[in-house]
Amino acid sequence: MSDPDRAPLWDAAFGARPDRDLPGDRATPGDAWLAAVALGGRGYYAAAAARLRVLINGSDPVLAALAAAALASHRRQLGGHAAARALDAAGLHRLAAAGVLGARGIDRDHPDIAGPAGMDAKAARSDVLLGLAADAVGLGRTAEARSLLATESASPDAGWRAEIRRGWVAAEIELGAGRIESALAPARAAAAAAGRSTSVRHRTKSALVLGATLAAAGERAQAREMITGALADAIASGLRPLVWPCAIVRADLAPESAAADRALAAETLHCVLRHSDPGVRLLAAASPWVPTWLFAAAPIR
Repeated sequence: MSDPDRAPLWDAAFGARPDRDLPGDRATPGDAWLAAVALGGRGYYAAAAARLRVLINGSDPVLAALAAAALASHRRQLGGHAAARALDAAGLHRLAAAGVLGARGIDRDHPDIAGPAGMDAKAARSDVLLGLAADAVGLGRTAEARSLLATESASPDAGWRAEIRRGWVAAEIELGAGRIESALAPARAAAAAAGRSTSVRHRTKSALVLGATLAAAGERAQAREMITGALADAIASGLRPLVWPCAIVRADLAPESAAADRALAAETLHCVLRHSDPGVRLLAAASPWVPTWLFAAAPIR
């Protein structure tokens, strides 16, 4: 980072300390985005949304797209793929309307909007396109997801986050299409790329994706080891949006701890929903991706 004062925020959002105390509010929109990403990573969705909506409606198209993609990811993590799709599409529209994008990605006729690594137009374009692909997977639109992934992958280098997220989305596409063996390579590639990063959150999510893929492939012992490690890391770092899905997957892999894992999943999801706005709670309750027993175990109050 060129701004040393931003380093703590970056560390909380994309680094080794997702649980670190966030500095007080600062004036720059970039700081607001980093703070919102960090808050969302901990499951404080309402607090994150308050910051992200300001950026989405702001004058900077790149930060608007980054913010829209972040807010979309929070919806998607709770099964709200249709709501996430609208946000990702709005982010892509902001980039296109600003003349940042052309038919083949970053328009060569327009200079890229300058910004710190991971906060530029290439990163924003990648975020919204990969978000749209993930939304399509959740909505059962496999062909559309493949097309969006191919479009994003043909872009100029969008940075380390894009490399990791491509693996996640590619694995999800193959799993959604029932091509389990084909999902293993991108899931492993994402885990390897995440291992080269400093981001605890990305490493944990990559372990979750790979563990779930291994489980689907029948590699239960490897899957259990991977998921157990991811769950421990998620708990230690306060990454609640990763705790509850890790606990659900492990409950299917470890019968002896299944009851405790399901109780942990329900308790953690309940905590996340309590820190979300009412609309998000309704999305989760209505989503086919969120098991209904979670609400019976810990109803939203």
